[in-house]
Amino acid sequence: MKNKELFLVDKIRQRADKPPGRVRQGLRLGIGDDAAILAALPATQELLITTDLIVEGAHFERRWQPPRALGHKVLARGLSDIAAMGGRPRWALLSLCLPDWVTATWKKHFFNGLFDLAGKTGVALIGGDLAHGERFAADIVVLGECPRGRALRRSAAKTGDRIYVSGLLGGSALGLERLRAGRSRPSDPAVARHLCPTPRLALGQYLSQQRGVHAALDLSDGLSLDLFRLTHESGVGAEIRAADLPVFPGATLDQALHGGEDYELLFTCDARRQLPQSRGGVCLTPIGVITQGRKLVLLGADGRRRTLPVKGFEHDL
Repeated sequence: MKNKELFLVDKIRQRADKPPGRVRQGLRLGIGDDAAILAALPATQELLITTDLIVEGAHFERRWQPPRALGHKVLARGLSDIAAMGGRPRWALLSLCLPDWVTATWKKHFFNGLFDLAGKTGVALIGGDLAHGERFAADIVVLGECPRGRALRRSAAKTGDRIYVSGLLGGSALGLERLRAGRSRPSDPAVARHLCPTPRLALGQYLSQQRGVHAALDLSDGLSLDLFRLTHESGVGAEIRAADLPVFPGATLDQALHGGEDYELLFTCDARRQLPQSRGGVCLTPIGVITQGRKLVLLGADGRRRTLPVKGFEHDL
C-alpha cells in the first residue's frame, strides 16, 4: 500500500507543480514534506480558510457522478465558500479516502477535473492526505485572501436591507431529479448545473467592494435553509416574494426554495443603494427584504403571506 500511496502522491505532485508563477505566488514549499510553507500575507489582507467534506452515499452516487465532474465539484464546493466571503482563493489541500472500486483511470479523470478548475481559478494544490476505506470521501481545504475588513459575513444583515440572489435557483435539484430518474442527457443544462457547479468568485469579490452590501453566504443547502442561517446569525427576519424568485427553466417553486447545491450567492444590500441587474453575465435579483424579529415569511403569487418552511438539505447528526 505504501508504494502505491507514494506513486499516487508523486503523480499528484507532478500536476500540482505545474501552475504558473502567479498561482504559486506566496508558496514557499508545497507537496512533499510534513507541511506546506506559505509566506505571510501583506498587512492589507486577511486570510480566509474553509473546509468541505464530500462523502459517497451522502453527497453523491457514483453511478451518475462522472469522476471528472466529481473532481471539479470537490474543489468548487470549497471555492464557493471563499466566494461568499468576497475572497480570492489561493491554495488548497485535499484529503482522500479511496475504496477498492477506484481505478487508475478513475483517479486520472478525477484529478483532471480538479486541476482544470484549479487552473481556471488561480488555486495551487499544496498538500493533503490519502487513506483507504470502504467509501469514497474527499475533504477539501481552501485558503484565500480578502482586503482587511472587507470580508462578507452572515451576521451583518440589517433591517430594511433588500435580499438578493445571483443566477437562477432550482437548477441543481432539477438536474439531480433527472439523474435519479434516468432521464438525463450530457447536454442538459440542469444536469450540468448539478454535476459541475460554478463558484461565483468574481461576483463575491465585486460585492465585497460595494458600499451597502452587508451580509452574504452561498446557497449550498437550499434558499430557505440558507436564508434561515443568514437571518439567525444576524438576529433578523425576512420576507421574500415567490413571484420574484429567478427560477431555473423547468424547475418548480419548491426546488427553487428548498433544492440544494445551486452555489449561487444570497446577499443583502442597503435599500438606498442601486445594484446592477447583472454582473459578469450573472443576474442579480432582489427577492425580498430583511425585517425585524425572527420570522421568515413567503409572499405567495396569490398575495397571501405564509410562514416560509425551512426544508433544505441537512445531515442527520
